[in-house]
Order: sequence, then structure tokens, then C-alpha cells
Amino acid sequence: MAITEEIKHIVQNALAEDVGTGDVTSEAIIAPATHLTGEFLVKAPGVIAGLEVVREVFRQLEAVGYGGRVVYTPLAPDGTVVTPGDVVAHVEGDGPGLLTAERVALNFLQRMSGIASVTRRYVNAVAGTRARILDTRKTAPGLRVLDKMAVKMGGGANHRVGLYDMVLIKDNHIAAAGSITRAVHLVRQRTTGLLIEVEVTSLVELDEALALGVERIMLDNMTPELMREAVRRVALRGTPRPELEASGNVTLETVAQVAATGVDLISVGALTHSVRALDISLELEAGL
Repeated sequence: MAITEEIKHIVQNALAEDVGTGDVTSEAIIAPATHLTGEFLVKAPGVIAGLEVVREVFRQLEAVGYGGRVVYTPLAPDGTVVTPGDVVAHVEGDGPGLLTAERVALNFLQRMSGIASVTRRYVNAVAGTRARILDTRKTAPGLRVLDKMAVKMGGGANHRVGLYDMVLIKDNHIAAAGSITRAVHLVRQRTTGLLIEVEVTSLVELDEALALGVERIMLDNMTPELMREAVRRVALRGTPRPELEASGNVTLETVAQVAATGVDLISVGALTHSVRALDISLELEAGL
């Protein structure tokens, strides 16, 4: 996992938000020369994600002179399946810095691991089919890059990052343009080089989108029967053919049935908009 300038900025903001003018409790209790050691202990089954972000948290605190030197050692790569009792990283350092970093480090690690864990469950549920699990833009404001990284660590794939890197013509765009055909023509007049996806809600709209030669078609809230028919119609066109993406209220209980229709992609907003953090703690003790 590469720590980009964007991620550094996210970590910087999180530390500024939490630490403010200083950790008054830890500074009062822990002498600067106190040596602390700790381990990140997993308390629930899942997939670990965000260990390099935790490293960046400690690095930034050390860089501004908050506490002494910190030695942080991940014990597993991101994307590893973990079980209760697993220790995924070790940390040691002098002064109150480890306790000051604790909550920010855990917030990132628990959230990213929660996303990776639920993503892996969806990926496992569609194993043996052609379907790939995608995320959406339903991410925490300001944390999209980390949310989407966590999806990849869980075995999923990323949809568009934002509004700028792919064309997605949805129902409101179609209503504003007057038709799918006009919406696609307007996009092609004004943009170049971007993948074009069109959302459809019926087989009539599917046929209209197919005639336009777009690269991807989103099947919005269709029944499995309609999705199977959509897959059949696309297959009849031969190659090149658009990818078909299923979207709308997909759950762990229904995703296998959706994948069995033969769609290429299944987008799941719940990967990131309803995150259940993975239970992880930082267990610290004073060293010699």
C-alpha cells in the first residue's frame, strides 16, 4: 500500500482533530522517558486492512517531536484473514506518544478492516461465477481513498473514484436530456476517452443502450429473471459487448443469486456506507 500525499493529509487532519493542543491526560501521567510496548490485538474474525496507515500515524507524531522514537512492525500484510487472538502489529516507543496515537490509529485500522472483511464475504459468496464485486461512491466524506483501498484489500474492485474519471448516465441525467440516446450523444460531443456507463431499468431501455455501443450498462433494481434476459440479449450481440453491472439493494443473502444470472459486475453500496468496524485493540504496557 503506497502512502500518497492525499493519505498523509488525511492522517494529518485526523491527528489535528484528536490531539489539538496536546494529550492532557497522557502528558500528565506518562513521563517522557517511560518506555512503552504494545501490540494490535484482533478480537473478531475478518480481514486486516490499513496497517500501513497506522504506520503513517506513528510516523507523523514522531516527526513533530511528540514522544520519542517509535518502532512499528506489522506482522501480517494487508488483506490477511485474521481470527480472534491474532496480533497483527507491534509498536514501541518512549513517552506518551503511543497512547496519543492510539485512537486515531485504531479508527483507521478498524474501519478499513471492517470494509475489507465485509467485502471478502461478498467476494466469497460469488466465487465460481464471473461476477466481480464493486464498491460505490457511498463512502465517508474525506476518506474515499482509504475506503476504496480497503475494498481492494478485501478482494473487491473499485468503481469510479469520483465524478471525473468515468461517465455514468443515471435516471436523472436521462430525464434531463429527454432520452438515453440524447444523453449519450451529448456526452460524446463534450467528453473523450472516458468509459461510458448507462443505467437502465427495463429491457426496452437496455435495447436502446445496446444500440448506442456504450462500454457498460447498469441493470438497476432488476429481478433475477430480467437480469438473465439482459445477459442473453447482450450475448447475442457477439463481441465487443458491454459489461453488465447489477445494482440496487444487493445483500449477502441475495448476491449469489444475482451473480448466477451471468452479470459481469455487482456494485454494493453497503461495503462502505454501513461499515461495521472490526474489533481490534492496542494493548500497551510499560517496558524496561
